[in-house]
Amino acid sequence: MKKGLLFALFFGLNTVLLAQTEIGPEGHKLIWVFVILIPLVVFVSIAFLKKIKSGKNTGFLKRTKIEISLVKDRLYYPDFLKLTVKNKGNSDIDLDQPLLVFDNFWLKRKFKLKGTNNHTFYPLFLKAGETHDLQIDLNGFYRHDKSLKKYPKTKVIIYNVKKRRLGSKSVYLRKTLFKY
Repeated sequence: MKKGLLFALFFGLNTVLLAQTEIGPEGHKLIWVFVILIPLVVFVSIAFLKKIKSGKNTGFLKRTKIEISLVKDRLYYPDFLKLTVKNKGNSDIDLDQPLLVFDNFWLKRKFKLKGTNNHTFYPLFLKAGETHDLQIDLNGFYRHDKSLKKYPKTKVIIYNVKKRRLGSKSVYLRKTLFKY
């Protein structure tokens, strides 16, 4: 069995090596390929230029840029974080619930922020140039899980409604030996 497999493998590789003298496609076949491709490329480029000249926004002309700031009320062990999201792009954005992440190097705890004072206002429509502020009370999270006080880093991640990540910002809640 092994000899038969080795024999077939040897002759199979040998025929591959012998096939290297094959000549490429003939000239008239290449001409037909170009005759078909050139009008197709011209048609697509003309359609694209008409779309740009008509004034419609294409995907790469829309700019969704946001600026995120996360400010603590105290330098160490803060009680409140203030999240500010500013739409600096030229198009409107639908913001999904921000994700608050407590980070302890190996461990991460993630919470979705729904709003404040039992008011739910996400998803939020933010027009171009508008600003949104959110006051985050960390004591509610600490009451939920006492071990969160030991987590030195907090991060807020902002997504749009289509789950595309728009940006993030992080702050350190206490002193650490290593900044990660």
